[in-house]
Amino acid sequence: MPLPEGYTAEAGKSSAAPIEPEPANLASAAVTSRVAIFGGSFNPPHVAHALACAWVLSVEDVDRVVVIPTFRHPFAKSLAPFEDRLAMCELAMAWIPGVEVSNVEAELGGESRTLHTLEYLANSHPDWQLRLVIGSDILGEAHRWYGFDAIAALAPPIVLGRAGVDGANAPAPLLPEISSTQIRALIASESWEALHPLVPKRVLEYARAHGLYGSKPE
Repeated sequence: MPLPEGYTAEAGKSSAAPIEPEPANLASAAVTSRVAIFGGSFNPPHVAHALACAWVLSVEDVDRVVVIPTFRHPFAKSLAPFEDRLAMCELAMAWIPGVEVSNVEAELGGESRTLHTLEYLANSHPDWQLRLVIGSDILGEAHRWYGFDAIAALAPPIVLGRAGVDGANAPAPLLPEISSTQIRALIASESWEALHPLVPKRVLEYARAHGLYGSKPE
């Protein structure tokens, strides 16, 4: 279901036909769990993603955060294999109490769409009250999203301010100015020292061991 550059969830690979969820019936069960959905390409995940999870759990009225890597990007962006991005998300964020990583978009198959994923989750878990975690950079991209108004109604956004993002509705910066694009370029040039403060160490070890993003396999 992706938000641009690491703040959504929408991409990957699959030959399976997409699962079409039934329309969500949120009134059919009492809410027992408040769940923040944090989707994105996570190509790769970095420390700002881990900080976002910790901040949401610390400040927002949610019980847990579900991290959902994009399976197949709707804008046809080139991504590392889904299995690698899923594994790196687990290394980057699943160690935080209250955070779990889901492969739901691989189960759905096909091109990832945030609205479809949220509808499927709402229908599958009628006891969940959903929120969607997005970065402030997404506010200017909402017009490009499929069904953004429906998304906002189903899972009211939690907007996190990002350094370097300005705008009339942008909240104050909470997250450092780090992008997956920047991380990929540094990995390709094997600038390991520069990467040290930007990427969780176990993610960096995984990327190096598997030769991702132009690095040489260890």
